[in-house]
Amino acid sequence: MYEAFFNLRKKPFELVPDPDFIYLGRAHKKALTYLDYGIRERAGFILLTGDIGSGKTTLIRNLLGKRYERVTLSKIFNTRVNSEQLLAMINEDFGLDGTGKDKITLIRELNDFLLEQHALGNHPILIIDEAQNLAPELLEEIRMLSNLESSHAKLLQIILVGQPELRETLALPQLMQLRQRISINCHLKALSRQEMGDYIQHRLSVAGNPEALRFPAGTLDLVYQYSRGIPRLVNIICDFLMLSAFAEEVTEVSLEMARDVVGDLDFDNHFWGGSPRAGAVDGTAEAFPSEVATDSGRLSRTLDEVCTTLSLLRDDFKSHVARTEAEIADLGETVAGLGEKLDRVSRQSTELRPAEPGFVRRLFGAGAGGDK
Repeated sequence: MYEAFFNLRKKPFELVPDPDFIYLGRAHKKALTYLDYGIRERAGFILLTGDIGSGKTTLIRNLLGKRYERVTLSKIFNTRVNSEQLLAMINEDFGLDGTGKDKITLIRELNDFLLEQHALGNHPILIIDEAQNLAPELLEEIRMLSNLESSHAKLLQIILVGQPELRETLALPQLMQLRQRISINCHLKALSRQEMGDYIQHRLSVAGNPEALRFPAGTLDLVYQYSRGIPRLVNIICDFLMLSAFAEEVTEVSLEMARDVVGDLDFDNHFWGGSPRAGAVDGTAEAFPSEVATDSGRLSRTLDEVCTTLSLLRDDFKSHVARTEAEIADLGETVAGLGEKLDRVSRQSTELRPAEPGFVRRLFGAGAGGDK
């Protein structure tokens, strides 16, 4: 809609995971390195967690785009299923027919398929996204799938991807064996304030115009406060900011425009459930203090009151300065008048210098007869 106005090839802040737009912050770069290593070395279980919208799916798609040699993939994104449904989806994604078959048959056919792939020199990988929805019993069954092996090697590598609560589930006592099999463990943290600014600039550049829209520092601070550095939420805010800028036919986002957008989106309630920010997202000094970010509406009102007070103080100061300058001017005129009077007295005293006795008495009006 606004691409032509901003001279862009495509929208820079789409919510669809697109590996072309991937930005590797510190945490993302580390996770990508670990995941790549785990796949190439055929490590056991790999665990990737992160908050909603932190970029897990984008990272996985970027990883798959590397086109590893001889890799066979099964990708599961629907995890609100029972045991038989999960096995059927895994088999079907590997290209097997899972319709109407019981659990024992599904496991036997999967095992035969994995043995065949191993004989061909292929590397089967199972990726389970949204794994936080899996019950502990299902996670234990997934662990049992990792027991499918030949005499020399594991037949299936499993990557679990989910939100932080997945770690809480894995910490349960009954899942100790699964925890011990996790060889690679990654967690995606939110972007720092600096990384978020670089992220926005990166997406604009990939979309075709890094100068399409300017974000002053104060505006970026507000975007970070409400998004908390979560890439998906940064995209939502920035997309609406671009739409607002397009409507107003401007190429710079004002602080007022940003406040209007996050206000219209009702960000704290809609995206954070009204929950206060517990503290810095990633522990960096650039993050907002919790007491500031807890109530953005109160912060906005407080800032408005401070600005009003400063404006009144400034006006009072200007008035005081004006009065002081007038008084100084009057004092200057008085001093100048006194100077002129002193000059006249000095000239008179020089002209009337005494030249004979009795000068003082004559000067002050004494009669000539009174002279001695």
